[in-house]
Amino acid sequence: MAPYAIFEGATMGIKDDAVEVRAQGWRTLAALHGLIENELERSLQAESKLSVVEYTVLDALSRQDGWHMRMQQLARATALSPSATTRLVNRLEDRGLLTRILCDDDRRGIYTELTASGSSLLAEARPVHDATLERALDAALAIPELAPLVDALPRLHART
Repeated sequence: MAPYAIFEGATMGIKDDAVEVRAQGWRTLAALHGLIENELERSLQAESKLSVVEYTVLDALSRQDGWHMRMQQLARATALSPSATTRLVNRLEDRGLLTRILCDDDRRGIYTELTASGSSLLAEARPVHDATLERALDAALAIPELAPLVDALPRLHART
């Protein structure tokens, strides 16, 4: 007998079951992400006047050890479209938190680099971010559906 599951009068094969398991995993991941992002957004805005994505940009640039990033790299790091990244960089540049540099090799290439003010604001925001993240993850551990995912995070990091 072929393994099939019956749901609401419809027959679903193993492939459909696998898709549903992955979809449920995605919904769980999205719920955890939403919980964390909401907490981070509230804390970072209140304490540092930064959004989560602005913090992400400053953090990504700070990890370049004195180097800069191309706009495409920054878009990937923030999961934003190129046009949204450009608008975000414009806002952060207007605030004096980063600067843009034309690429010497490719005049179409634009790099972004953290300014001293951006580094200073990031240093102020990082403890807020880290404490909020820890609190949000602890809160997620108390939610039975999210706890296994939170428990898996250290193992995922160990693989990279």
